[in-house]
Amino acid sequence: MIADWLYGSIVALRNRLFDREILRARRLQWPVISVGNISVGGAGKTPFVLMLGELLRESGVLIDVLSRGYGRATSGVLQVHPDGSPEEFGDEPLLIARKLRCPVIVGEDRHLAGLQAEERCALTSANRVHLLDDGFQHRQLHRDFDIVLISREDLDDKVLPSGRLREPMTALDRADVVVVDKDFPPERVPNGNFQVWRTERTLDIPELSVPVVAFCGIARPHRFFSGLRNRGIDVRQEIAFRDHHRYSENDVQKLAACRDQHRGSRLVTTEKDAINLGRQLAVLDAIVVPMGMSLMDAHAAMDHILHSIAELRASG
Repeated sequence: MIADWLYGSIVALRNRLFDREILRARRLQWPVISVGNISVGGAGKTPFVLMLGELLRESGVLIDVLSRGYGRATSGVLQVHPDGSPEEFGDEPLLIARKLRCPVIVGEDRHLAGLQAEERCALTSANRVHLLDDGFQHRQLHRDFDIVLISREDLDDKVLPSGRLREPMTALDRADVVVVDKDFPPERVPNGNFQVWRTERTLDIPELSVPVVAFCGIARPHRFFSGLRNRGIDVRQEIAFRDHHRYSENDVQKLAACRDQHRGSRLVTTEKDAINLGRQLAVLDAIVVPMGMSLMDAHAAMDHILHSIAELRASG
């Protein structure tokens, strides 16, 4: 399609301008670790950022998170308050702030967000890093380490607008690490000058002896629904909303009606949806299931990140 070709040409031109330093990325004082993907949502960036943040802190590294704050009604650079709203900060930055309990700064200009994070910290920059959330395409900010998550769906997809890819698979040449699920077929893992890490997605599901009505507004809802079924949960109905969906009173009434249609059932949803439901979560009495992630050989992965950053910073 002409639209696909035009979009791909613009992306390729922009990348060439950055590769040749005609367009220059701005640097921050502290190292930047970017976590991103090449598709529009659904790769598991937020669970990975949460997991990576915990692993870095266990390694003695202090962190903050820089995010665009997708879907927020505000503008400019703001520090996320954990008791704030998704309208103010965006649902995923708010979830990260509540889970990691670290500074999370949202801003269209991630360099300015990073400067603000550094100005607010009077301590030394040693053992401190910025985590750049959804940063693979944000080339305006220099990063010291690029982590890219891909899914099996990405391999056979097309670039926007026909498909979901922000960039073609060749963009992985910029990555330091490519992350795939543990069940990703080995023969289909892309080749390149990067390490390949494998992860396992987890659902922290409480013991349930009743059927459930599952609902969510995430990029790939089938993963949530199938995860529940794979754990033996009796899912009577699946209700999928658009990613980052903000729930209205009408939505809440419809969800309650669906639950009542299945006598004795409970509503089940994700942490991200709980953020977007706000106070309405209590009205529905919905069970919130965290969607987590674990990293295979996490110790070696942390060693690789920290060693790579130390080498880059030592060389200037």
